[in-house]
Amino acid sequence: MRSAASVVQGLGVVHEVLPVFVDRRGGWWLQPGPGVSEEGGIPVFLVPSMSDKGVLRRLDDASVIARPDVYFPVLHGTFGEDGTMQGLLELAGVPFVGSGCAASAAGMDKAIMKGQFAAAGLAQARYRVLLHHQRDQASSAAEALGLPLFVKPANLGSSVGVSKVKRMEDLAEAVDLAFEYDRKIVLEEGLDAREIEIAILGNDQPQASLPGEIVPDREFYDYDSKYLADSRTELRLPAPLHAAAVRECQELGVRVFQSVDASGYARVDFLMDRKTGKLYVNEINTIPGFTSISMFPKLWDASGIEYDDLLGKLVDLAFDRSQQRRGLRTDYR
Repeated sequence: MRSAASVVQGLGVVHEVLPVFVDRRGGWWLQPGPGVSEEGGIPVFLVPSMSDKGVLRRLDDASVIARPDVYFPVLHGTFGEDGTMQGLLELAGVPFVGSGCAASAAGMDKAIMKGQFAAAGLAQARYRVLLHHQRDQASSAAEALGLPLFVKPANLGSSVGVSKVKRMEDLAEAVDLAFEYDRKIVLEEGLDAREIEIAILGNDQPQASLPGEIVPDREFYDYDSKYLADSRTELRLPAPLHAAAVRECQELGVRVFQSVDASGYARVDFLMDRKTGKLYVNEINTIPGFTSISMFPKLWDASGIEYDDLLGKLVDLAFDRSQQRRGLRTDYR
């Protein structure tokens, strides 16, 4: 919601913005003003049909209430970032900001994502994927990877459900927690590494920002470290890296973006081995945080693109991608 409020404010400089709040049960609420709130609003819905041309309709009588030109999903996690919302917007045939259905799903599912990275020849930490019925294999997987290691739900974000395991006796609890959030989990080698992030912008010819570095204020960059007001996590913009390392981050960031066929924008996270300086791809985030102080816009600000201009570029990229898709055939006669 904080990201959405920032996006609404930034786009409102040159666009008429209609904020729609999606509640926890999936209901859509057109906000009564430019603000973003969990309370109030008009219940609306979007018909998943190109014949409706992306209009928003009132839930009570199906009358047309608005005709948006483009949709800007600012939704983190399940049902927003995982391809489901993107699938709805693609069925409706409307331009929307960010990656499509397949890239969003791959960017959300760490197991699929890592498979894509491997196919592209990208270096990453060693890992194992376990389904719920394979939980009894967690100990052998952990022994093969060594300690410390991370246990993560395959599908989630913001480090929710993630544990760092430094003792085998703590493994079962970490596995149980991860399985609370997903039927599939990832056990990942724990590297002694710096956390480097880079922002990518574009469609078929993406560009990379300068890299930044995150210095967490605790064991690892968890949910509290990211979002609590008293977090003392340090953001170094740009990251203190040699020119060759900067170029490597940028080149790898573009390769990661292309490996999942992302579009519009994304943030790519790397782990840089403290001893060797080798870069390992950690993950891609296809809907990164978008408050004015979030890493993605701050990386581009450090690279010469201010927040409002960045939003304008994303809208333009949405129209470009939509135009490409409209030219494709969807039937055979």
